[in-house]
Amino acid sequence: MTATDKKMTFNDLELWLNQNRVTEVECLVPDLTGVARGKILPREKFTEDRGMRLPQAIVAMGVTGEFPASGPYYDVIEPTDRDMQLRPDPTTARIVPWATDPTAQVIHDCFDHDGKLVPFAPRSVLRHVCELFDAEGLDPVVAPELEFYLTARNTDPNTLLKPPIGRSGRAETSRQSYSIDAVNEFDPLFEEIYDYCDKMKLNVDTLIHEAGAGQMEINFFHAHPLGLADEVFFFKRTVRESALRHDMYATFMAKPIAGEPGSAMHVHQSILDKKTGKNIFSNADGTPSESFYHYIGGLQRYIPAAMVLVAPYVNSYRRLSRHTAAPINIEWGHDNRTVGIRSPISSPEARRVENRVIGADANPYVAMAMTLACGYLGLKNKIKPKPEMKGDAYLSPYSLPRSLGEALDWLRRETDLHDVLGKEFITIYTEIKELEFDEFMKVISPWEREHLLLHV
Repeated sequence: MTATDKKMTFNDLELWLNQNRVTEVECLVPDLTGVARGKILPREKFTEDRGMRLPQAIVAMGVTGEFPASGPYYDVIEPTDRDMQLRPDPTTARIVPWATDPTAQVIHDCFDHDGKLVPFAPRSVLRHVCELFDAEGLDPVVAPELEFYLTARNTDPNTLLKPPIGRSGRAETSRQSYSIDAVNEFDPLFEEIYDYCDKMKLNVDTLIHEAGAGQMEINFFHAHPLGLADEVFFFKRTVRESALRHDMYATFMAKPIAGEPGSAMHVHQSILDKKTGKNIFSNADGTPSESFYHYIGGLQRYIPAAMVLVAPYVNSYRRLSRHTAAPINIEWGHDNRTVGIRSPISSPEARRVENRVIGADANPYVAMAMTLACGYLGLKNKIKPKPEMKGDAYLSPYSLPRSLGEALDWLRRETDLHDVLGKEFITIYTEIKELEFDEFMKVISPWEREHLLLHV
């Protein structure tokens, strides 16, 4: 039995820790941004406690580390800043392959004093959405494609990012889509990443070079959403760590370099009938089913209001522009990469929907919860989609919010999403994003100094 076995118990975990001679355990909990919070415990302490306590606010703070000083945030968190109990999920245990001493990393779930999941913890939100499908006798299946940039080390935030130097001694200066030679420039790095992923039993498939200079994409095999969100969480840590060891950075910013394409996390998704194991997106004769169209209808109806969940920062909206491999609307089409919702070429058994609006900077738990929630509402309410877009969707108008502030307003008004994702989560999330937006608005950009200083 391996640590990633879905039936793994705490006793199995103890045996696994013994087999791997683990001396320390990284007890991790993903926060709203997808950052790993928690504690590092000696193995004996981890076995004795089987969990730990942390303030609830640890999973409910922004990317700057700040908390709202007042307002609705405290109606959920409470002014007393109560603790939560973190319980390890044995199925998430992995070796930390870069650690000097045998070290394990285990993701924990967050519970309150009554033994209930903390509703605004990202992993709790995704669990809840998956349970909604389970109650309908359905089993969601997803497969993410995650893009990221490699850049030269950059310790000064005021300095523009540049592609790193490869083994040729030169940095990329042109587009290298699907170039094998461009990937080979960083062979030592990618060999280490694949080695780490293998040791961690991560479900990674293919690596390709994307359109941007130094931009890569990794594909994951399809699996259950919660397990894959865990793997994306682990993968981001792994890539950043490996890049540092090779004297470069790996970034999942949505738009790190001006003039280059942004980075996305495309999520392929299909729904299986739990009794039959068949894909509900296809009829018996192989044609698209009503459920297929209703799912797309739900994505089209609710994605615009849910965008702040998958475009979580001011930088995220720089990616969503015409002719940059990123969508500007939620049109749908078969094998059409200009739309926000694509149905790739596939067999009836593998018919799926690809959500292309999600940014690489999105929290994987929140992102998968968002897209599944929108599709779930489409199935429940039998929402019909717009006619298929068979041409260039970039010729159609924008139908997504253009800024973080606008996106927050849209989410606050869409109560259907509040009911599915949880009112507490929506409150915490929007309050944190409002705080981040306020912080950003205090910064004067180089563009403003260049164009406004002497001309207005």
